[in-house]
Amino acid sequence: MKKLAIFVSGSGTNCENIIRYFKDSTEVETVLVLSNRADAYALVRAERLGIPTEIVPKKEFMDEHVLLPLLARYEVTHIILAGFLLVVPPFLIEQYDHKIINLHPALLPKYGGRGMYGHHVHEAVKAAGEKETGITIHYVNEVCDGGDIIRQFSVALTPDDTVEDIEAKIHVLEQSHFPQVIEETI
Repeated sequence: MKKLAIFVSGSGTNCENIIRYFKDSTEVETVLVLSNRADAYALVRAERLGIPTEIVPKKEFMDEHVLLPLLARYEVTHIILAGFLLVVPPFLIEQYDHKIINLHPALLPKYGGRGMYGHHVHEAVKAAGEKETGITIHYVNEVCDGGDIIRQFSVALTPDDTVEDIEAKIHVLEQSHFPQVIEETI
């Protein structure tokens, strides 16, 4: 049985989608939702679905003597970043080599790196006049948004698309593809 920990910082729509997708799986179980923010609505979503939650502030998240025993307690085999805004520390990347998967709301390598998340990405895509955007599902390594790409999915844009329209199109791609790619990859 593969055991997922989903790391989140925000509202958790992708987190909830992943939990529901694997709910009846005999091969994959979501065992933990971890957030660096106590006010992340993803924690509420997880609790409603019966998934244990943990709040790990940044200082503790960067401490291998705190984080690794916590993940071991839940027997975590894979980590999914679903709107998680902290940089993953090297000790975690080493411990879970090619077992940490991130979802990025753009077609990497465009619009990646520090500070490029959520609305910031969509604003940059709009400002650049891109004709398409999409999502990138990739492994996490030491370079922010620099890990090996697993899969990308794109969507056409029009000049009339607002930042909110772009965000909505990305959300459809995330909901449609992220859980399936996780299942195919782990």
